[in-house]
Amino acid sequence: MSGWNSYSSEFAFELRVCRWAELSWPPSGDTERPHIVARQLGTKHRRWDTIVIECDPKGLRTRSQFGDKALDRDLLHVVTNAPASWQWYRNALPKPSYDWRYVRESVHRAADRGILNTRKRGNKIEIKRIAPYPQWVRRIVAIENKPDLTAAAADSLAEQIEHDVTARLADEVWVATAETKDHISPALLEQFPVEAGIITLSFETGVTPTSGSVRWHPTSLRSNKPEDSVGGRVDQRLVLAERAYGRGWRSYHRTMRPDCRQFQLQRDGRSLLPFCAAKKKLPTVRECAGSCGSFEPEPPQWRMQGWPIEGGPGKGIVDLLAQRRKRERAIAMITQ
Repeated sequence: MSGWNSYSSEFAFELRVCRWAELSWPPSGDTERPHIVARQLGTKHRRWDTIVIECDPKGLRTRSQFGDKALDRDLLHVVTNAPASWQWYRNALPKPSYDWRYVRESVHRAADRGILNTRKRGNKIEIKRIAPYPQWVRRIVAIENKPDLTAAAADSLAEQIEHDVTARLADEVWVATAETKDHISPALLEQFPVEAGIITLSFETGVTPTSGSVRWHPTSLRSNKPEDSVGGRVDQRLVLAERAYGRGWRSYHRTMRPDCRQFQLQRDGRSLLPFCAAKKKLPTVRECAGSCGSFEPEPPQWRMQGWPIEGGPGKGIVDLLAQRRKRERAIAMITQ
Protein backbone atom coordinates (compact mmCIF):
# COMPACT_ATOMS: atom_id res chain seq x y z
CA MET A 1 0.00 0.00 0.00
CA SER A 2 3.03 2.31 -0.12
CA GLY A 3 2.26 5.69 -1.59
CA TRP A 4 -1.52 5.20 -1.67
CA ASN A 5 -3.36 8.48 -2.18
CA SER A 6 -0.02 10.29 -1.87
CA TYR A 7 -1.39 13.66 -2.92
CA SER A 8 -5.13 13.02 -2.70
CA SER A 9 -5.56 16.06 -0.43
CA GLU A 10 -3.55 18.66 1.45
CA PHE A 11 -4.54 16.81 4.63
CA ALA A 12 -2.96 13.57 3.38
CA PHE A 13 0.19 15.43 2.36
CA GLU A 14 0.31 17.21 5.71
CA LEU A 15 0.21 13.99 7.74
CA ARG A 16 3.02 12.54 5.67
CA VAL A 17 5.12 15.68 6.06
CA CYS A 18 4.68 15.45 9.83
CA ARG A 19 5.86 11.85 9.95
CA TRP A 20 8.76 12.59 7.59
CA ALA A 21 9.86 15.48 9.84
CA GLU A 22 9.64 13.17 12.83
CA LEU A 23 11.98 10.73 11.09
CA SER A 24 14.38 13.06 9.33
CA TRP A 25 14.76 16.41 11.04
CA PRO A 26 16.80 18.43 10.20
CA PRO A 27 16.55 17.98 6.41
CA SER A 28 19.98 19.48 5.81
CA GLY A 29 21.61 16.25 6.98
CA ASP A 30 23.27 17.90 9.98
CA THR A 31 23.63 16.14 13.30
CA GLU A 32 20.24 14.92 14.49
CA ARG A 33 18.44 17.42 16.69
CA PRO A 34 16.00 16.19 19.36
CA HIS A 35 12.55 17.37 18.34
CA ILE A 36 8.81 16.89 18.54
CA VAL A 37 6.33 17.52 15.72
CA ALA A 38 2.81 18.94 15.79
CA ARG A 39 0.32 20.21 13.24
CA GLN A 40 -2.27 22.97 12.85
CA LEU A 41 -0.93 25.21 15.59
CA GLY A 42 -0.20 28.90 15.76
CA THR A 43 -1.45 32.17 17.13
CA LYS A 44 -4.67 34.12 16.88
CA HIS A 45 -3.52 35.60 13.58
CA ARG A 46 -1.53 32.75 12.01
CA ARG A 47 -1.80 28.97 11.98
CA TRP A 48 0.92 26.71 10.59
CA ASP A 49 0.44 23.32 8.97
CA THR A 50 3.44 21.67 10.62
CA ILE A 51 5.48 22.76 13.63
CA VAL A 52 8.85 21.29 14.65
CA ILE A 53 10.00 22.05 18.19
CA GLU A 54 13.73 21.43 18.58
CA CYS A 55 14.35 20.50 22.20
CA ASP A 56 17.01 20.28 24.84
CA PRO A 57 16.90 16.58 25.89
CA LYS A 58 17.68 17.24 29.54
CA GLY A 59 15.12 20.03 29.69
CA LEU A 60 12.54 17.82 27.97
CA ARG A 61 13.08 15.11 30.58
CA THR A 62 12.47 17.65 33.33
CA ARG A 63 9.42 18.95 31.47
CA SER A 64 7.95 15.43 31.59
CA GLN A 65 7.60 15.81 35.37
CA PHE A 66 4.79 18.25 34.65
CA GLY A 67 2.71 15.60 32.88
CA ASP A 68 1.72 14.71 29.32
CA LYS A 69 -0.83 17.48 28.88
CA ALA A 70 0.00 20.96 27.63
CA LEU A 71 0.31 23.81 30.10
CA ASP A 72 -1.75 26.82 29.06
CA ARG A 73 -0.67 30.42 29.62
CA ASP A 74 -2.27 30.63 33.08
CA LEU A 75 -0.66 27.41 34.29
CA LEU A 76 2.70 28.52 32.92
CA HIS A 77 2.38 31.75 34.90
CA VAL A 78 2.08 29.64 38.05
CA VAL A 79 4.60 26.82 37.51
CA THR A 80 7.37 28.99 36.02
CA ASN A 81 7.24 31.37 38.99
CA ALA A 82 6.47 28.91 41.80
CA PRO A 83 9.05 29.20 44.63
CA ALA A 84 11.37 26.49 45.95
CA SER A 85 10.03 26.97 49.49
CA TRP A 86 6.52 27.54 50.82
CA GLN A 87 5.13 31.03 50.20
CA TRP A 88 1.74 32.67 50.02
CA TYR A 89 0.89 32.55 46.33
CA ARG A 90 0.36 36.33 46.11
CA ASN A 91 3.86 36.94 47.43
CA ALA A 92 5.41 34.25 45.25
CA LEU A 93 3.87 35.08 41.87
CA PRO A 94 4.25 38.27 39.81
CA LYS A 95 1.24 40.55 39.98
CA PRO A 96 -1.00 39.71 37.03
CA SER A 97 -2.82 42.15 34.77
CA TYR A 98 -6.09 40.51 35.84
CA ASP A 99 -7.80 39.75 39.14
CA TRP A 100 -6.01 37.50 41.65
CA ARG A 101 -9.01 35.19 41.87
CA TYR A 102 -8.15 33.88 38.40
CA VAL A 103 -4.62 33.15 39.57
CA ARG A 104 -6.08 31.26 42.52
CA GLU A 105 -8.12 29.15 40.11
CA SER A 106 -4.95 28.35 38.17
CA VAL A 107 -3.21 27.38 41.41
CA HIS A 108 -6.02 24.92 42.17
CA ARG A 109 -5.89 23.52 38.62
CA ALA A 110 -2.13 23.04 38.88
CA ALA A 111 -2.51 21.28 42.22
CA ASP A 112 -5.23 19.00 40.82
CA ARG A 113 -2.87 17.99 38.01
CA GLY A 114 -0.06 17.27 40.46
CA ILE A 115 2.29 19.90 39.02
CA LEU A 116 2.29 22.21 42.04
CA ASN A 117 2.43 21.65 45.79
CA THR A 118 -0.14 23.57 47.83
CA ARG A 119 -1.13 23.84 51.46
CA LYS A 120 -3.38 26.07 53.51
CA ARG A 121 -2.04 28.11 56.40
CA GLY A 122 -4.89 29.90 58.09
CA ASN A 123 -6.85 31.54 55.30
CA LYS A 124 -3.89 31.70 52.94
CA ILE A 125 -2.93 29.26 50.19
CA GLU A 126 0.79 28.59 50.06
CA ILE A 127 2.55 27.07 47.08
CA LYS A 128 5.85 25.32 46.36
CA ARG A 129 7.15 24.03 43.05
CA ILE A 130 7.59 20.31 42.37
CA ALA A 131 10.65 21.13 40.24
CA PRO A 132 12.05 24.15 38.41
CA TYR A 133 10.28 24.53 35.09
CA PRO A 134 13.05 23.94 32.52
CA GLN A 135 14.17 25.79 29.41
CA TRP A 136 13.44 22.88 27.10
CA VAL A 137 12.72 24.70 23.83
CA ARG A 138 15.70 25.41 21.60
CA ARG A 139 14.11 26.43 18.31
CA ILE A 140 10.69 26.58 16.65
CA VAL A 141 10.41 25.72 12.96
CA ALA A 142 7.27 26.43 10.92
CA ILE A 143 6.43 24.48 7.75
CA GLU A 144 3.69 25.49 5.33
CA ASN A 145 2.53 22.56 3.18
CA LYS A 146 1.38 23.08 -0.39
CA PRO A 147 1.54 19.84 -2.42
CA ASP A 148 0.33 21.48 -5.63
CA LEU A 149 2.46 24.61 -5.89
CA THR A 150 0.83 26.35 -8.81
CA ALA A 151 1.42 30.00 -9.65
CA ALA A 152 -1.87 30.93 -8.01
CA ALA A 153 -1.05 28.90 -4.89
CA ALA A 154 2.41 30.44 -4.64
CA ASP A 155 0.98 33.93 -5.00
CA SER A 156 -1.55 33.27 -2.23
CA LEU A 157 1.04 31.70 0.05
CA ALA A 158 3.75 34.32 -0.45
CA GLU A 159 2.02 36.93 1.71
CA GLN A 160 1.65 34.46 4.59
CA ILE A 161 5.32 33.47 4.41
CA GLU A 162 6.32 37.14 4.31
CA HIS A 163 4.30 37.64 7.50
CA ASP A 164 6.09 34.71 9.17
CA VAL A 165 9.50 36.08 8.25
CA THR A 166 8.62 39.54 9.52
CA ALA A 167 6.98 38.33 12.75
CA ARG A 168 9.97 36.12 13.64
CA LEU A 169 7.89 34.01 16.00
CA ALA A 170 9.52 30.95 14.42
CA ASP A 171 13.28 30.51 14.10
CA GLU A 172 12.94 29.06 10.59
CA VAL A 173 10.20 29.03 7.98
CA TRP A 174 9.87 26.41 5.24
CA VAL A 175 7.56 25.74 2.31
CA ALA A 176 7.01 22.04 1.60
CA THR A 177 5.65 20.91 -1.76
CA ALA A 178 5.26 17.66 -3.68
CA GLU A 179 8.10 16.58 -5.92
CA THR A 180 7.11 16.27 -9.57
CA LYS A 181 8.84 15.25 -12.79
CA ASP A 182 8.95 18.90 -13.78
CA HIS A 183 11.40 21.31 -12.20
CA ILE A 184 9.90 24.00 -10.02
CA SER A 185 10.07 27.26 -11.91
CA PRO A 186 12.61 29.69 -10.40
CA ALA A 187 10.10 32.46 -11.06
CA LEU A 188 7.64 30.58 -8.87
CA LEU A 189 10.11 30.30 -6.00
CA GLU A 190 11.11 33.94 -6.32
CA GLN A 191 7.68 34.90 -5.03
CA PHE A 192 8.72 33.73 -1.56
CA PRO A 193 11.04 35.69 0.74
CA VAL A 194 14.66 34.56 0.39
CA GLU A 195 14.68 33.79 4.13
CA ALA A 196 12.20 30.92 3.64
CA GLY A 197 13.45 27.43 2.87
CA ILE A 198 11.98 25.26 0.09
CA ILE A 199 11.74 21.49 0.31
CA THR A 200 10.19 18.98 -2.09
CA LEU A 201 8.90 15.61 -0.94
CA SER A 202 8.02 12.39 -2.73
CA PHE A 203 5.84 9.80 -1.01
CA GLU A 204 5.32 7.50 -3.98
CA THR A 205 6.96 4.66 -2.03
CA GLY A 206 5.51 5.75 1.29
CA VAL A 207 7.01 7.89 4.03
CA THR A 208 10.74 7.30 4.46
CA PRO A 209 13.62 9.31 5.97
CA THR A 210 14.79 10.13 2.43
CA SER A 211 11.44 11.42 1.15
CA GLY A 212 12.55 15.07 1.26
CA SER A 213 15.03 17.10 -0.79
CA VAL A 214 16.09 20.63 0.11
CA ARG A 215 15.79 23.07 -2.82
CA TRP A 216 16.59 26.25 -0.90
CA HIS A 217 18.05 26.57 2.57
CA PRO A 218 16.33 29.00 4.96
CA THR A 219 17.90 31.87 6.83
CA SER A 220 17.71 31.73 10.61
CA LEU A 221 15.26 34.36 11.82
CA ARG A 222 16.42 34.14 15.39
CA SER A 223 17.92 37.28 16.87
CA ASN A 224 19.92 37.69 20.06
CA LYS A 225 18.72 41.24 20.44
CA PRO A 226 17.11 42.01 23.81
CA GLU A 227 13.77 42.94 22.25
CA ASP A 228 13.21 39.28 21.39
CA SER A 229 12.61 38.58 25.08
CA VAL A 230 10.18 41.39 25.79
CA GLY A 231 6.63 42.18 24.85
CA GLY A 232 5.44 38.63 25.47
CA ARG A 233 7.35 37.09 22.54
CA VAL A 234 9.12 34.40 24.56
CA ASP A 235 5.93 33.68 26.47
CA GLN A 236 4.01 33.25 23.22
CA ARG A 237 6.65 30.89 21.88
CA LEU A 238 6.52 28.82 25.06
CA VAL A 239 2.73 28.59 24.90
CA LEU A 240 3.03 27.39 21.31
CA ALA A 241 5.68 24.82 22.25
CA GLU A 242 3.54 23.57 25.14
CA ARG A 243 0.58 23.05 22.82
CA ALA A 244 2.82 21.12 20.44
CA TYR A 245 4.08 19.01 23.37
CA GLY A 246 0.57 18.09 24.44
CA ARG A 247 -1.03 17.60 21.05
CA GLY A 248 1.59 16.26 18.64
CA TRP A 249 0.45 15.58 15.07
CA ARG A 250 -1.49 12.35 15.62
CA SER A 251 -4.41 14.13 17.30
CA TYR A 252 -6.39 14.10 14.04
CA HIS A 253 -8.64 11.45 15.59
CA ARG A 254 -10.27 14.24 17.63
CA THR A 255 -11.89 15.65 14.50
CA MET A 256 -12.52 12.31 12.76
CA ARG A 257 -14.60 9.24 13.59
CA PRO A 258 -12.36 6.38 14.73
CA ASP A 259 -15.51 4.84 16.26
CA CYS A 260 -16.73 4.05 12.72
CA ARG A 261 -16.23 0.42 11.74
CA GLN A 262 -14.83 1.62 8.39
CA PHE A 263 -12.03 3.61 10.07
CA GLN A 264 -8.63 1.93 10.00
CA LEU A 265 -4.94 2.69 10.28
CA GLN A 266 -2.82 1.47 7.38
CA ARG A 267 0.92 1.49 6.92
CA ASP A 268 2.46 3.82 4.36
CA GLY A 269 6.20 3.29 4.41
CA ARG A 270 7.21 4.14 7.96
CA SER A 271 3.94 5.79 8.86
CA LEU A 272 0.51 4.71 10.05
CA LEU A 273 -2.21 6.82 8.46
CA PRO A 274 -6.02 6.89 8.66
CA PHE A 275 -7.78 4.86 5.99
CA CYS A 276 -11.46 4.51 5.10
CA ALA A 277 -12.33 0.95 4.10
CA ALA A 278 -15.55 2.14 2.46
CA LYS A 279 -13.97 4.89 0.33
CA LYS A 280 -10.66 3.04 -0.14
CA LYS A 281 -8.67 6.19 0.55
CA LEU A 282 -7.18 8.43 3.19
CA PRO A 283 -10.22 10.55 4.06
CA THR A 284 -10.18 14.23 4.90
CA VAL A 285 -11.58 15.50 8.18
CA ARG A 286 -14.67 16.74 6.34
CA GLU A 287 -15.23 13.32 4.76
CA CYS A 288 -14.69 11.35 7.98
CA ALA A 289 -17.71 12.63 9.88
CA GLY A 290 -20.96 11.36 11.30
CA SER A 291 -22.75 12.81 8.26
CA CYS A 292 -20.85 10.47 5.91
CA GLY A 293 -23.14 8.07 4.06
CA SER A 294 -20.78 5.19 4.86
CA PHE A 295 -20.58 5.94 8.58
CA GLU A 296 -21.31 2.83 10.65
CA PRO A 297 -21.00 3.09 14.44
CA GLU A 298 -19.16 0.23 16.07
CA PRO A 299 -21.60 -2.42 17.35
CA PRO A 300 -22.08 -2.18 21.14
CA GLN A 301 -20.74 -5.71 21.62
CA TRP A 302 -17.37 -4.57 20.24
CA ARG A 303 -17.04 -2.27 23.24
CA MET A 304 -17.82 -4.88 25.88
CA GLN A 305 -14.63 -6.92 25.72
CA GLY A 306 -13.23 -5.76 29.05
CA TRP A 307 -14.38 -4.50 32.42
CA PRO A 308 -14.84 -1.69 32.94
CA ILE A 309 -15.88 -0.97 29.38
CA GLU A 310 -12.65 -0.38 27.45
CA GLY A 311 -14.11 0.43 24.06
CA GLY A 312 -13.82 -1.26 20.69
CA PRO A 313 -11.27 -0.98 17.87
CA GLY A 314 -11.81 2.78 17.65
CA LYS A 315 -10.67 3.24 21.24
CA GLY A 316 -7.75 0.96 20.48
CA ILE A 317 -6.73 3.22 17.58
CA VAL A 318 -6.87 6.30 19.81
CA ASP A 319 -4.74 4.55 22.44
CA LEU A 320 -2.22 3.44 19.81
CA LEU A 321 -1.82 6.99 18.49
CA ALA A 322 -1.30 8.27 22.04
CA GLN A 323 1.35 5.60 22.64
CA ARG A 324 3.16 6.61 19.44
CA ARG A 325 3.14 10.25 20.55
CA LYS A 326 4.65 9.32 23.92
CA ARG A 327 7.24 7.12 22.23
CA GLU A 328 8.46 9.94 20.00
CA ARG A 329 8.71 12.27 23.00
CA ALA A 330 10.74 9.61 24.81
CA ILE A 331 13.09 9.32 21.83
CA ALA A 332 13.64 13.09 21.89
CA MET A 333 14.51 12.91 25.59
CA ILE A 334 17.44 10.54 25.00
CA THR A 335 18.71 11.90 21.67
CA GLN A 336 21.85 13.98 22.09
